Amino acid sequence: MEVPEAGFTEIDCYGAEPKESDAGRLSAGEVARLAVEELRLPSPVVRLSPSVDAVQVVRVPTWLWVEGGVWRPVSETAEVPGVSVTATARPVRVVWSLGDGGEVVCGGPGTPWDGSFPADAASPDCGYTYVRSSVGEPGGTFTVSAAVVWDVTWEGDGQSGRVPGLVTVDEVAVTVDEIQALVR
Repeated sequence: MEVPEAGFTEIDCYGAEPKESDAGRLSAGEVARLAVEELRLPSPVVRLSPSVDAVQVVRVPTWLWVEGGVWRPVSETAEVPGVSVTATARPVRVVWSLGDGGEVVCGGPGTPWDGSFPADAASPDCGYTYVRSSVGEPGGTFTVSAAVVWDVTWEGDGQSGRVPGLVTVDEVAVTVDEIQALVR
């Protein structure tokens, strides 16, 4: 799955055909663009278990999640004389790129690991298991990114629509090592 670049420069507001606006009056679609431009989407914060600061281990499950504060709707209203439009963004999925070519798509923020789970347990909803180390990579690390994809809808002046492709991203460098044991 290809993830669009974070941010946007041009906004396409899909919805009902714009009504003929009065001379000099902005249409609901034009005001929707203003509302979407004012949205302040929270940036995700990558969390892993083992921790981002710790070494991930080949063939040991890595839990993936983003801080819960990201996973909430965000709304903004734009008003001009005669037209008021509210845009609401909702996070719908997180696309994880694990740096080794692996990708995981999670339908929620993921479950934070805590001590109530066994140390070797796989995440119940968002995890990954590395099959090779990062030792041969530049800096000895993989770049892990979490891209939160937002679904944005807008309503106002008797019209509604949606804006595709809003994404916020965080990335971290992660060391993955292989542990070998000798059994006698």
